[in-house]
Amino acid sequence: MQRTLEWTRSKNFEGFGCSQCHWKFNPLGVLAGDSLEGMKRTYEAQHNKEFATHTCVKRTSPTARMTK
Repeated sequence: MQRTLEWTRSKNFEGFGCSQCHWKFNPLGVLAGDSLEGMKRTYEAQHNKEFATHTCVKRTSPTARMTK
């Protein structure tokens, strides 16, 4: 099964995560940009880059994630 970047929600997290493991995107610091659109582009670039380079690890519980 191919991993995908998806919006996830759990008790302690709401944001982008991996469909195949427990990886979650947590932005580092304040998002830079001259406008809201610039900040969105920075956010998307960060989560796409981190997702592409993360290594999936085996899930510990199949019910630990809820998808929207």
